[in-house]
Amino acid sequence: MRVAFAGTPRTAVPSLEAILRSRHEVAAVITRPDAPAGRGRHLVPSPVAERAAEAGLEVLKPAKPREPEFLDRLRAIAPDCCPVTAYGALLPQAALDIPRHGWVNLHFSLLPAWRGAAPVQHAILHGDDITGATTFRIVAAMDAGPVYGVLTEAIKPTDTSGDLLDRLAIAGAGLLVATLDGIETGELVPRPQPDEGISLAPKITVDDARVDWSLPAAAIGRLIRACTPAPGAWTEFHGARLKLGPVSEAAPREDTPQGPGELRVGSGGVLVGTGTSPVLLGDVQPAGKRRMTAGEWARGLRLASSGPDESGPDESGPAAPRLG
Repeated sequence: MRVAFAGTPRTAVPSLEAILRSRHEVAAVITRPDAPAGRGRHLVPSPVAERAAEAGLEVLKPAKPREPEFLDRLRAIAPDCCPVTAYGALLPQAALDIPRHGWVNLHFSLLPAWRGAAPVQHAILHGDDITGATTFRIVAAMDAGPVYGVLTEAIKPTDTSGDLLDRLAIAGAGLLVATLDGIETGELVPRPQPDEGISLAPKITVDDARVDWSLPAAAIGRLIRACTPAPGAWTEFHGARLKLGPVSEAAPREDTPQGPGELRVGSGGVLVGTGTSPVLLGDVQPAGKRRMTAGEWARGLRLASSGPDESGPDESGPAAPRLG
């Protein structure tokens, strides 16, 4: 088939690569406009735009897909189908009507679970054991179109959203090509999604990524893994923001923190109190500084090693340092 691929971030590049290796003809690539990046905030093309340019493909970058100029050009290209992976913009009906086989989206969840912008993050955040990817025909309602194919993927206890998304991007690229193959031969007929089991996965904001240390340790661990690498989990220390890498649960011991957010520095690392058992900090990144281990950070601030009688919040000594 003659296709126009739509995608934007790094996780969409494996899909483009797989289609380029397939029997299908990539007539054009559709992506989001160049965006400011880096310290200089210079405009840079998306990862998909860069790969398309390397392949010598025509690249369309409409500010909005409803622009008449974009729609006219897409009609002139006359794709049979438009495969999509993480394009990042809503498609008007005028665009959906152009290819005879419609727009086929690769979505990183087992639909109808986790419809929306952040399915991988929500799967980890909510403690799912299994997720996957789904190909479906795009309709006006969000992620509600009929399904062509699915694959499943186990969520590992240490997976960050970045880890899981990398695996799904590669496996899902194969699913997307297989879906195009089946559409071309007529062997694949989409089936409606069930009405039960619908859940939503809205974008996780920076505010959502702030750690509440009064929550159970397991919930804190899931939040941090879900927000790694983006938008990045964080807390505050002495009024300054501190980004957090994944943490691990620690067994209670003599130097266990006495309350949520309380820090204890010991030979085993930097512990933080939660609503249940403490967690052991991994990497951290203070504002304006490089990422480092929690031990390096504590030594740099001269946070002393503390036992249960050395830095308690009672009247006999100074209050223990806290994250908040």
